Amino acid sequence: MIVERAKQVLRIEAAAVERLAERINDSFVRAVELILACQGKVVVTGVGKSGLIGQKIAATMASTGTPAFFLHPTEGSHGDLGMLEKRDIIVALSNSGETDELSQILPLIKRHGNKLIVLTGGLTSTLARAGDVVLDVSVQEEACPLGLAPTASTTAALAMGDALAVALLEQRGFKKEDFAILHPAGKLGKRLLLKVRDLMHTGEGFPKVYEDALMKEAVVEITSKRLGVTAVVNAHEELVGVITDGDLRRALERFPDLLRRQAAEAMTRNPKGIEADALAVQAVQQMEEHAITALIVLDKAGEKIPRGIIHLHDLLKAGVV
Repeated sequence: MIVERAKQVLRIEAAAVERLAERINDSFVRAVELILACQGKVVVTGVGKSGLIGQKIAATMASTGTPAFFLHPTEGSHGDLGMLEKRDIIVALSNSGETDELSQILPLIKRHGNKLIVLTGGLTSTLARAGDVVLDVSVQEEACPLGLAPTASTTAALAMGDALAVALLEQRGFKKEDFAILHPAGKLGKRLLLKVRDLMHTGEGFPKVYEDALMKEAVVEITSKRLGVTAVVNAHEELVGVITDGDLRRALERFPDLLRRQAAEAMTRNPKGIEADALAVQAVQQMEEHAITALIVLDKAGEKIPRGIIHLHDLLKAGVV
């Protein structure tokens, strides 16, 4: 009984959403055009479950390039309508179209001159008659066996809101980079925004020894900077190699007197480097490709003087990986 009821709920809601596809018509196009032409913000409003769906629609629009916020109609009646500007557009949700709280603020919205897009199942309702555009989100039945709890109707409204948001996103030419800017704390934002120069070690934090320095000094540099590597430069500060923990182990096998040898004798020549303005995710890709954990940072390709170093730990800590 439990499993069958759950399946029935999903079938009813899926059918409700499927029927919406048949209603994507000139009214939907007009709604998108009105929002695209809006010089202000999209103000989404609704009460109860419709209000919760409205909050999600506003959040989705705001995160995909359409400035939007949610306004509760009850709070609107008590002063929050002051948030509205004449250049804003209203998106109102009500399954019946006869919600008292919305009906109370309709005259104020119309007097203010705001365009009104309505998502409702009541196509002859008070709200629908007031709308400049009406999107039909009616359902044949609710998934609730009592026919009382908003279920299929809220799912349909949510899906129509998503359809609007995605259509707007595409029309605006919204890209991954734009999404990243609006989500800087998310993993995608970090992967598309953080650059190598934002995470690299420079100055005193950059491990570096000269090629004629004794390996004793190189070991101290590797140990003290805690990156498992040091850059090796010549007298002109040009990069000539690196010494890693692995280089040290291999050099110990070759040189019993390793600490008295020069850095140039133990270093790996032609180390891998990356430009400071490269994306941090590119550093990850290069490290994976070459099975290494650090890259010397250069101002630009072909540059000989190192500017810093970036380590896999920095990328992990920043959430790029």
